[in-house]
Amino acid sequence: MALNAGQQDSAASGFDKAKATEGQESTKKVLPPVRTLPPGPLPPYESLDAISPPAIPEDFHDIGRSKPLSDLHSDRTPSDLSDYSDHNTTKYTDSVVKGAALFLEFYSLSYTPHADNTARMASPQLIFVDGTFAELAQEMADYIQANSAKTEHAVQVGDEVRPLLEKEKNEDALEAIVKASGVLNTVPEKEFTGAINLLIHLVLQSNEPKRHLPAVCSNLLKPITSSPSHGFTLAASALSTIFNLLDKTNPVRYNVFLQIIRFIRQHGQYELLKPRLKNLEAWFADWETNAEDQRKLYIDVADAAAEAGDDEESYHYILKALSTFEREEAEGEEAQKYSLKALKMAISSPTRFDFQDLRALPSVQALSDSQPIYSQLLDIFTEQDLEDYNDFREEHEGWIEKEKLDHEKLQRKMRLLTFASLAASTPNREIPYANIAKALQIPSEDVEMWTIDVVRAKLVEGRLSQKQKVFLVHRTTYRVFGEKQWRELGTRIDQFKLVVDRLTSTVRRAQAEVEQARKAEEEQLAKKLAGAGISSGYPGDRRRQPRQRTDDDD
Repeated sequence: MALNAGQQDSAASGFDKAKATEGQESTKKVLPPVRTLPPGPLPPYESLDAISPPAIPEDFHDIGRSKPLSDLHSDRTPSDLSDYSDHNTTKYTDSVVKGAALFLEFYSLSYTPHADNTARMASPQLIFVDGTFAELAQEMADYIQANSAKTEHAVQVGDEVRPLLEKEKNEDALEAIVKASGVLNTVPEKEFTGAINLLIHLVLQSNEPKRHLPAVCSNLLKPITSSPSHGFTLAASALSTIFNLLDKTNPVRYNVFLQIIRFIRQHGQYELLKPRLKNLEAWFADWETNAEDQRKLYIDVADAAAEAGDDEESYHYILKALSTFEREEAEGEEAQKYSLKALKMAISSPTRFDFQDLRALPSVQALSDSQPIYSQLLDIFTEQDLEDYNDFREEHEGWIEKEKLDHEKLQRKMRLLTFASLAASTPNREIPYANIAKALQIPSEDVEMWTIDVVRAKLVEGRLSQKQKVFLVHRTTYRVFGEKQWRELGTRIDQFKLVVDRLTSTVRRAQAEVEQARKAEEEQLAKKLAGAGISSGYPGDRRRQPRQRTDDDD
């Protein structure tokens, strides 16, 4: 019997119940011990995203069942596949809230359960079943066959696998079951989780899970027609169960996670996946993923982020993908394609003003040969100013419009970058309004507005002096830091050193004057005391010596 992926507490409860039943009636067949898969790794999303039903309650037989749990194995039929699911749905949830709860817990979102659903699962790494592989496979096949009869495409998979299982051709039988498993997308909602978990168990018991998992995952990416409202929740839970049950270092996890990303992308739920992507590098190390496969996954994540409207995240993962290209691959078609895409995103982004990480990539540097105009434009945004941009636009008239770039956005961005360069190159840290208006090619009355914009962009910090008509720079951001900037920094350090030297000389001179005045005061005081016949007590004073005593004193 297949149950949901769950916790050790549920297993213990079921096992104790089986032992109690065994002791009650010796004539009955003994319930096989609960078999579990080996403990798997931590969940992929650092959460309990594969949820099991609670432990079987003591009053289980009072919940409208016609036979005890211990008898379920003896006369199972395909319709019994959901026995436990029926109980779980009846006792602990209503269908809508259950779907919402699984959805939220799968994505580690906060959720306050109902009073009778407070048991939190401790370990989402197990599926509990009873029976041999052949028994379970036959049950799965019969269940699929029975449900396929209700559709337009009936399959006789139950009859097909029976002789194969009798001949112990388990892999061939499982292949036939997986091939027909698309029928599970049409089974009643309350039976889906139990059925899909049984299929997952069979696949993971196979000698070649990698052979069967693609078809299972592919079916989960298709609509679950029996549950339009909760289909996403059911499929997401199943995909997560597959991921969790695979060993932490199993490279097949990569393929499953790739399917999860595509599933999330298909349903537009990128924001739910975004916080979990911080584990990617660690997972790649565990799976020993090669550079090509890493790049493939990064690109999928970048596309999902772009479709969700998160351009910054999309840009971030495109850069990660580009970093996987070796230098000799930098001029390849794929590398140039994504390099150009990253360049367009960088110069068009209203919040990105640093292009050093992009320019450092070999594939982007190779654009100077394959896309020289774009490369020239990137150089302008990296270290040149508005005047250079206007010259570029005149030189390549109509090119920006042809490439569907937004001139207004580019010009605004260049004005902000030009302001930052002007602030960084001003030695005395005071920029007159007239200089700002000239550099940005704007009217004088707009200077304050642009100053506020550049401060908001965090390119410059300072304050306006409306009285003096200057902008006082407190801090600025260098757009690039090359030889020119090092020289400017050296000049400023020399200026600072000169100021410090002058301050030091002034302080020492003042200290010498104070010391000289103190000594003069002491000498003057000593003379006054000496004239009065009083010892001054200072070193060097002439003191009156006591007369030596003689015998005549007696």
